[in-house]
Amino acid sequence: MRLLVLGGSEFVGRAVVEAAVARSWDVTVFHRGRHAAPEGVRSLYGDRTADGGLAALAQSEGEWDVVVDTWAAAPRVVRNSARLLTGRAGRYVYVSSSSVYEWAPPPGYTEDAPVVAGASPDAEQTDYARDKRGGELAAVDAFGADRSLLVRCGLILGPYENIGRLPWWLARMARGGPVLAPGPRELPLQYIDVRDLATWVLDAAQAGLSGPYTLISPSGHTTMGGLLDACARVTGGDADLRWTAPEVITAAGIEPWMQLPVWVPPGGDMHAALHSGDVAKAVAAGLRCRPVEETVADTWAWLESIGGTAPQRPDRPVLGLDPATEAKVLET
Repeated sequence: MRLLVLGGSEFVGRAVVEAAVARSWDVTVFHRGRHAAPEGVRSLYGDRTADGGLAALAQSEGEWDVVVDTWAAAPRVVRNSARLLTGRAGRYVYVSSSSVYEWAPPPGYTEDAPVVAGASPDAEQTDYARDKRGGELAAVDAFGADRSLLVRCGLILGPYENIGRLPWWLARMARGGPVLAPGPRELPLQYIDVRDLATWVLDAAQAGLSGPYTLISPSGHTTMGGLLDACARVTGGDADLRWTAPEVITAAGIEPWMQLPVWVPPGGDMHAALHSGDVAKAVAAGLRCRPVEETVADTWAWLESIGGTAPQRPDRPVLGLDPATEAKVLET
């Protein structure tokens, strides 16, 4: 298989590239050159946001069976890339987001749930949900519904994470001492290991799948307790998890998801949207999710290999709870 990855040097794109190289696929990576691409690939360089930024891709020779695009800003960037590649690629895989579903999706929502209004494939950057939906529309507009695959991911964790969710928890556990653990312990979580995402994307593209798929682990694949226990074990520190009721946390003004990454309190719209999607369609199409202990251990091993500090995307906010706020809540 001949694969073109637009991006391919960070997090999701990098995982897709590494999975394809491991299969001995012929891989081309189009990126800005800010980060080194994995070994074993052909690199083309350009900035998709700039005038003439697609020149290297336009002037290159060759065709591809599959294109994978992870773009998350102005939909017009996806539009321009997809239109350029329409006659040179067999299938366009756009890594989208479950954020495209109209807020707030009900518990157990499927791919048939309504999507956000007001998105356009021609738009400049607006907000994340409409940008991702606009990217979907751009892919379908260029390649048609039968040659475009829309991968609506939820929370993504694993090695190379540059958002700061699992790395923050691992760093916090490594620091040790009393840890504010947001309850309840049995709170069900949904996420996708980036490597399971990559495997599914390549399998689905090779099988010729099209249309939208919500890609995330089945609800209850792990719990908040399962995730944080694994973090505490793998870091080997003296972290003392102090499980705290959601009401106490929210009363202290702590922002779910942002200050305590991954966690949102049960029973509300956010938990329904982030941790209760129905992924039967993706499971039927081959989705398999590794245990949370493996995701945590491998992410910790990667962090240690790069000196303990994860990269941070400049277009995303820094996540996590400051020690003073944590200590104040634990004292109450």
